[in-house]
Amino acid sequence: MWWRLFGSHPASVGESYLAHLRHACGFAGAMLAACLACFIHALFPFLFERTGSTIIHRLHDRMVVNRSASGLEAGPPAEVPAE
Repeated sequence: MWWRLFGSHPASVGESYLAHLRHACGFAGAMLAACLACFIHALFPFLFERTGSTIIHRLHDRMVVNRSASGLEAGPPAEVPAE
């Protein structure tokens, strides 16, 4: 029972539970930074003009491109709009 809850998804992407926890927390931290940069940019348009989109592009590369290159398919690649 506990394996289905905590281990089946990490195993499906080729990670242990702890490795998945570490990677997911890294993604969460990066998304939080992008979110904060976007909020600050909304108030002060001259600050963090590309920070949010740069972080999102990096996360996309880490999650989709690198996983596809390692043979672990993450699903169809998402379109990234050109700036």
